[in-house]
Amino acid sequence: MAEHYQPPGWFTRKIFNPAVAGLTRAGISVYGSRVLEVRGRSSGVWRRTPVNLLPYQGSLYLVAPRGQTQWVRNIRASGDGRLLLGRRVQEFAAQEVTGEERVALLRAYLKRWAWEVGAFFDGVSAKSSDQELARIAADHPVFRVMLS
Repeated sequence: MAEHYQPPGWFTRKIFNPAVAGLTRAGISVYGSRVLEVRGRSSGVWRRTPVNLLPYQGSLYLVAPRGQTQWVRNIRASGDGRLLLGRRVQEFAAQEVTGEERVALLRAYLKRWAWEVGAFFDGVSAKSSDQELARIAADHPVFRVMLS
């Protein structure tokens, strides 16, 4: 079975992501946004992408709504990264979340950002059953962020 990945369209690549990333680099978080920096697993070069940082029950999480993205592969390889908001840089270690815990995290993520990312979840929403969320959970990696 092929890994799930939904590449961004033109509007996202050229307008939405650059706008959110620009505001976030300027220190303005757009509903929890950060710029994620992760070292490339082959090149070692820092790569940047805007992400939504999910606070949930006292911890922070990164969810990959588009699936097995390059940043997901890079975090798996390195186990760490940096989150930027304006001039503030927070280094972190990452631990991938597996199993049933992912269902609650995906539900919380969809409650907060369905307007932005709902199209990537195959018709599943925050109101869907646990079984429906569990069905798509493997397609959307989740990482616990432990700030340094």
